[in-house]
Amino acid sequence: MLRSLKQYVLVPALALAATATTLVVTTAPADAAVISVRVNGTLAARNGAANWFTQTRKIKNKQKVTVTCKVSGQYLRGNVRRTAQWDRTAIGDFISHAYVSGNPKLPTCVTAPAPTTAAPVATPVAAVPMGPTGTMTNAQFLAASIPAAQQSQRDTRVPTSVTLAQAILESGWGRSSLSANDRNFFGMKCFNNSPGAYAAGCKSYSTQECNAAGVCSTTVATFRTYATAAASFTDHGMALKNLSRYAAAFNYLNDPNQFVAEVHKAGYATDPLYTTKLVSLMQKYNLYQYDLAL
Repeated sequence: MLRSLKQYVLVPALALAATATTLVVTTAPADAAVISVRVNGTLAARNGAANWFTQTRKIKNKQKVTVTCKVSGQYLRGNVRRTAQWDRTAIGDFISHAYVSGNPKLPTCVTAPAPTTAAPVATPVAAVPMGPTGTMTNAQFLAASIPAAQQSQRDTRVPTSVTLAQAILESGWGRSSLSANDRNFFGMKCFNNSPGAYAAGCKSYSTQECNAAGVCSTTVATFRTYATAAASFTDHGMALKNLSRYAAAFNYLNDPNQFVAEVHKAGYATDPLYTTKLVSLMQKYNLYQYDLAL
C-alpha cells in the first residue's frame, strides 16, 4: 500500500448553514412530486447535489416546488433522515432529500430536463461528482466518499467507517498521484500484472514498504488503475470479503476498531502503525456515525 502520505487536517464536514426544518410532500403527479417547503426563513436550492455548489435561489417557507427525479450527492443529516439523495426540481436545481417529509418514489435522473420559462436557473446545472476526486477539499472528499462506502457495506458488510478511514489514509484525502490520476483510493496492487475483475489496468508507482522490524524503505510496486472511483470502492470491499486471509475481520462487524486490527494483521499493509492510524482517523472524525445498521 502507499505509505508516503502527507498529513491533512479535516475542515468541519457536512455543515448545514441553512435553518431548514423540513420539506413536506403534498401531491405527486406522474413521475414528479409536488412538495411544499417548511423552513425558518428560506432554503437554498443549488445547481448541483451538494452544499458546495452555487446557490440558485432561495425557497420561501410553504412555497410549493415540483421535484422530478433523484441523484446521489452529498450525504447530509437532516431533520427527517440521513441520506445522500438529492431531489432535482422541475427547473433543474437540487434540494436535499434529508429535508423531505415522506418518501415520494422518484426515478433516477438520467438527463437534464429542459428548464421552464417561469423560473429559470441562475447558473448552468452542474453534475455532482460520482465519488471522490483529487481536486476536493477534505470535507468534499469525505462527503463524496460516504455513498460509495455505504454501498460497499451493503454489498460486503465491511463497516463504512473502516472504508472511509482507509480511503483517507491510503489516498491522502484523494491527493496522492495514484488516487488523483488513477482513481485508486486504497492502494490496491496488481498481482502477476493482473488488474483483477474491477480495475482497468496496472501502473508502477514508488511506494514505502516496511519489514516486520518496522524498518521502511522505498520500492516500486504495480498498482491497479480504475475507470471510476466507484470501481475502486467496489474492488476494495470485494477483496476484503472474498480473500480468505481477511475472514477473521468479519467476526467484528460491530467493532470497526478490531475489524481494522484484523485486516492489518492479515497483511493489508506493512506499516506497523497502520491500525493506530486508522483508528485515530475513525475517532477524530467520528466516522462511526456513517456505519449502517444491517
